[in-house]
Amino acid sequence: MQATVGDHLIVRNTHLAEPVREGEILEVHGVDGGPPYVVRWIDAGHESLTFPGPDAFVRHVETAE
Repeated sequence: MQATVGDHLIVRNTHLAEPVREGEILEVHGVDGGPPYVVRWIDAGHESLTFPGPDAFVRHVETAE
């Protein structure tokens, strides 16, 4: 998994009743864009240091140049 600041981390839950979580990646602490990431979660608005599991993926955000 590789990310840059501004990308979104998407976490799919294994239980049908639980929503998918999405957050903006604010900081990348791993080598070559790897985890852990500091993420601001959209649903709750709080920030956390996150070590994504196998149920997560990165949505890369295109930047306008």
